[in-house]
Amino acid sequence: MPSEFELIARHFSRPAPGARLGVGDDAALMKIAAGQELAVSTDMLLAGRHFLPDTDPEALGHKALAVNLSDLAAMGACPRWALLAIALPEADDAWLSAFSRGFYALAERFGVDLVGGDTTRGPFTLCVTILGEVEAGQALTRSGARPGDQIWVSGCLGGAALGLAHLQGRVRLDPALADKCRQRLEWPEPRVALGRALRGLASAAIDLSDGLLADLGHILERSRVGAELELAHLPADPALAAVPEDLALDCLLAGGDDYELVFTAPPAHAATIESLAQRLALPLTRIGRIVAGADLVVRDVQGRPLAHHKRGYDHFADSGGDAL
Repeated sequence: MPSEFELIARHFSRPAPGARLGVGDDAALMKIAAGQELAVSTDMLLAGRHFLPDTDPEALGHKALAVNLSDLAAMGACPRWALLAIALPEADDAWLSAFSRGFYALAERFGVDLVGGDTTRGPFTLCVTILGEVEAGQALTRSGARPGDQIWVSGCLGGAALGLAHLQGRVRLDPALADKCRQRLEWPEPRVALGRALRGLASAAIDLSDGLLADLGHILERSRVGAELELAHLPADPALAAVPEDLALDCLLAGGDDYELVFTAPPAHAATIESLAQRLALPLTRIGRIVAGADLVVRDVQGRPLAHHKRGYDHFADSGGDAL
């Protein structure tokens, strides 16, 4: 059985040109560019809670990094470096080879260097720490939304949660539709370019990991405002039309794992945001508005408040993963 250091050397020791010192020492050394602030985020993925244990390892390598890149996207930051910690029940060379292939493929796309981490035997767990740079004072936060701001979201919502529902046997999709939804679940696309472009336009932003209502709720809490959403305006994944309405609504509003960006912006920026959608070839949909108060209201097509009991995933209150 290969040793810890043999596994690291085989699968995770590559040149890190963006760091002064990368993998191989007790700590990595990075130099931050002048006028930049360091943006740092960590996400832990636990088998059976955040991903199914039999998930394709290449897809899991992609997602482990993608969910962290999504955090930096929500801040308008440029990703630079990553740290990776893995606990495995046993050393599996073939699994690690596929995992590292998925991880590095995404890292290379976004110019991210893996500069350190750890491996150990233990319950199947992945933890990535991502570091990036953002111009001083320009980072997007959750606390800037103001009454009158419009609420926007990128892409479409609910497909990833529906893919998980299929894998868990809570719904049965035809094979082609199941493949599309599973792709949304296991291969999320971090909206880094969008986040960078929203600096100076968005008043607040967050990425959608735990569900639209839950994550938008974090903006409302930090900004001390309320919101009204229009159900008819939400960009639902087309796959939701194939399942019962109650499941479709849960996936759309509370499903999680979309890793799109929801953001707020003054109405004066609407035309610029619409032009940005064309430039990035990414749908950006206006779904509601920020209001005074603290309530989050979803209105149906008749304008009536929608009674919806579930907000999104809670890591301690729920027994599953982000959408498990």
